[in-house]
Amino acid sequence: MRQAAHEDDLRIASLQQAYRGGALRPRQLIARLRARAAALNPEFRLFIRLLDEAELEPYLAALEARPAQELPLYGIPFAIKDNIDLAGVPTTAACPAFAYTPQRSASVVERLVALGAIPLGKTNLDQFATGLNGTRSPWGACRNAVLAQYISGGSSAGSSLAVALGVASFALGTDTAGSGRVPAALNNLVGAKPTLGLLSTDGVVPACRTLDCVTYFTASAREASELLALTAARDPRDPYSRHNPSWNHGGAFGAPRPFRFGVPRPADLEFFGCAEGPALFAGAIAQLEAIGGEAREIDFSPFLQAARLLYEGPWVAERYAVAGELIERDPDAVLPVIREVLAAAPRASAVEAFRARYRLQELKARCDATLEGLDCVLTPTIGRPVTLAEMQAEPVLRNSELGYYTNFMNLLDYAAVAVPSAFMANGLPWGITLFGRAFTDQYLLGIADAIQRHHNLPLAGNHAPMLAQPSQAAGNDRLRLVVCGAHLEGLALNRQLTARGARLLERTTSSPHYRLYALAGGPPARPGMVRVASGGCSIAVEVWELPASELGTFVAGIAAPLGLGKLELADGRHETGFICEPCGLEDARDISHFGGWRQYLASR
Repeated sequence: MRQAAHEDDLRIASLQQAYRGGALRPRQLIARLRARAAALNPEFRLFIRLLDEAELEPYLAALEARPAQELPLYGIPFAIKDNIDLAGVPTTAACPAFAYTPQRSASVVERLVALGAIPLGKTNLDQFATGLNGTRSPWGACRNAVLAQYISGGSSAGSSLAVALGVASFALGTDTAGSGRVPAALNNLVGAKPTLGLLSTDGVVPACRTLDCVTYFTASAREASELLALTAARDPRDPYSRHNPSWNHGGAFGAPRPFRFGVPRPADLEFFGCAEGPALFAGAIAQLEAIGGEAREIDFSPFLQAARLLYEGPWVAERYAVAGELIERDPDAVLPVIREVLAAAPRASAVEAFRARYRLQELKARCDATLEGLDCVLTPTIGRPVTLAEMQAEPVLRNSELGYYTNFMNLLDYAAVAVPSAFMANGLPWGITLFGRAFTDQYLLGIADAIQRHHNLPLAGNHAPMLAQPSQAAGNDRLRLVVCGAHLEGLALNRQLTARGARLLERTTSSPHYRLYALAGGPPARPGMVRVASGGCSIAVEVWELPASELGTFVAGIAAPLGLGKLELADGRHETGFICEPCGLEDARDISHFGGWRQYLASR
């Protein structure tokens, strides 16, 4: 059976409306949620620690001194994975012997609190974030939010359950090998795994310091987009923090235009005996095609080879850098399964580490080349769900199977989002993952939002979807450019595009509101395209796609009187393209009747 609806609609937009209209106060909501969490905890084991009334009071008092309209996350309740610091509250990483009490919160937590969000407590996890199943904790195994006999997924188990069970509007998790995506898939949630360094990991207990990401669990992709836009910033306290480029700001979230997505070859797909998996994945492909996607089959084997490096290679030694000293001093303080996973780490050598880096770089070059002609890649999030009994019987094998589609992501420095796609016959949620190049996070969330609007499945808490279409088009690290003259394919200046990695998307025409002129001067000969109030015609053009990072040098090379502006195409779209200053039309020849620059050149 699916999750029951909860008395509170905890979606961010719903709470904002209730607060600003005076129908709800943070204090009364938090009291209800704390009581609900306490009642659920004996069964689901989602919290290691709930904040008590005294610990919550400073957050509530601070909000009561501010108007609801002043803060974007005013009174929004959230949960924190217990490997992320909250000032004054012990951080355990699900290991009592490791626990410490930080004086200040992790940077991302500080930012959320400053925006008005209220932390409810610290959530359960696989010890030291080592696991994808949610059962490896001395605080107890987390069960699935929908079906009691199944795992919740991990390692961010409690964080996913906090949102799925209607205790928090969103939750913070971490993701090194899939910990922010696997539990999302199993609990009908969106799991946004940002580009490495996009969210600060200051104040986060490392699993693999070079690979760790802070993630968001939300009911909808739109909410994940809003949270990411509010908190993605370079953090001087985190040496692995990275600048978020302008094309990945909140304005990039939107409705996707026609796009190309990769799909693994049938030989590379693995469902580990799940009879429903192939049909569910075929249905997901159809969903993407229905929202404007074009499927392209890809060789997925380099991605899978990279995934195997995470646990078969020396990156296990990086995990040992955190827990190793405790294991050596007090082995019984760490769960046996965690000790087993890390057992080979002390024997790893620097030579092996460098060889693995060389191998990874080789694989990344192949994987990056695969992504060049695509906007994203679609995979299942997991091959098949696992029961608690199966996990107990074969903990290492079953955990490894859960990471089949997730382990490579951070090694290859890609952005990813897990999004619900369907429900299985037994009512268990089933999800997919979209991934793409670094810093395409908001673009991927835009596609995830379109998927959610298309299939219209109940969101976490079984609430009605309430998903309005974005008013703008989605954007990514590629910009579209309309050319009408010497930059057309095969002509004199086309190399200025191809040398920058541009690719031709389509040949089309402008709307019938333009005149085309052969400009004086040259070589090379160039046309000027001018919009007119009357007497216009359609002009043949090409639409190219250019890496956003290359646009600056391209623009700098455009000679007067030409420049870039917005051109209207025949179907009503407005895209960036070449326009001409009026002064450039002196001594120019009107060639509009040819219908395009190629036709004019052919006439000569």
